[in-house]
Amino acid sequence: MKVAAVVLAAGRGKRMRSSVPKVLHRLAGRPMLIHVLDAVRQVADGPVVVVLGPGMEAARTLLPPDVAVAVQPEPLGTGHALTCALPHLEGSQGHILVVFGDTPLVRPQTLRALVWQHEREGNAATLVTAWMEDPTGYGRVVRGPCGTFARIVEEADASPELRAIREVAAGLCCFERGTLWSVLPEIRPDNVQGEYYLVDAFRILRERGHRVGILQVEEAMEVMGINSRKELAEAEAELRRRTLEDLMASGVTVVDPATTHVDPRARIGPDTVLLPFTVIEGETTVGSSCTIGPGAHLIAARVGDGVRIWWSVVEHSEIGDGSRVGPYSHLRPGCVLGRGVEVGNFAEMKNVRIGDRTKVHHVSYLGDATVGQDVNIGAGTVTCNLRYGVPGKQPTVIEDGAFIGSDTMLQAPVRVGAGAVTGAGAVVTKDLPPRAVAVGVPARVVRTTETKPEG
Repeated sequence: MKVAAVVLAAGRGKRMRSSVPKVLHRLAGRPMLIHVLDAVRQVADGPVVVVLGPGMEAARTLLPPDVAVAVQPEPLGTGHALTCALPHLEGSQGHILVVFGDTPLVRPQTLRALVWQHEREGNAATLVTAWMEDPTGYGRVVRGPCGTFARIVEEADASPELRAIREVAAGLCCFERGTLWSVLPEIRPDNVQGEYYLVDAFRILRERGHRVGILQVEEAMEVMGINSRKELAEAEAELRRRTLEDLMASGVTVVDPATTHVDPRARIGPDTVLLPFTVIEGETTVGSSCTIGPGAHLIAARVGDGVRIWWSVVEHSEIGDGSRVGPYSHLRPGCVLGRGVEVGNFAEMKNVRIGDRTKVHHVSYLGDATVGQDVNIGAGTVTCNLRYGVPGKQPTVIEDGAFIGSDTMLQAPVRVGAGAVTGAGAVVTKDLPPRAVAVGVPARVVRTTETKPEG
């Protein structure tokens, strides 16, 4: 049957002590709401609705276009929030999956298991529970004879005896569509908080004689709601642990998991080694047999096979097979390195294409440049891509086999021909023809590489 989904994300999260809505706090580089949506959209094949509170426009901009938004105008409880989503579910058939937006560790396989059990048992509703050593803040699950569901009691309404129960309602549940439509109007705010509790729907259904099923998860952390900065940090650590375990199982060596951070979206090939203090963010791809780290920071990078990167930053750039970057290099967005390229100490690049086997070893800046194959960039070389009074960045082209001497300044726009040579300290202000040898300030051509030097 079709599965629609509602993500309840209207809470502000007072305990976060932040002007940022709780579900927009980041976990592994992305808002926790997006983590929840990723899991939900792998299960739901019907409409997906996110319920937001007023003033949460920042959340709207993050949502995919196929996700509907409902607004809960007042914080009147989870039952009321779900009611706000109903207009967006008109015409949907099958089951309705309900997930809280502050449970970023929930796995798609758990949601699938919930829907499968709900359908297999023919339940009117099925809820997920967990056993917690410290159940503070959660509704307690009261079971009847033979372990069947009886009711859920919110902590604020629970007696000391009920608060001692350690099985809690996790906030994940599945309803048969028609049953949900009929039971929501019967929920009343007859509680200490004066709110419409969604958990009351299970009690009402049970009293009517409907079957309410329970799926108890093994790991309570998976369904933990994030309500504080401390819990956010705990969730971050858990997500990092899962990611690194998956990588190691796939053939990646992680030398020190405690000091290694990898985004769950990253893809890393087998026999690659991640050394301590490595951070890999975004949709980074790393090939096989690479050595990344120590101290490497990759952001949305694409790295080929057999690459070595250490004590360097690579942002939104591509690195070809067998290349080496580091130490203390910075590849800013837009760089594309060919195969066997060497980028060394304190070299910085931005929006540069570099051909195979080219070397940029020492204290250089290349910006808005195209560099050919087998080029040597001497220490201290700078492409002067910004000129006073000229709008925009200016390009530099260095053709195959050129040799750029130490401390050369290339005043863009300028082209250095194939096989050309610049002397140390040259300031190149005009195009150099192929095989030219240029020296001085401004640089002038004194001979070609095919001409014997005088004397």
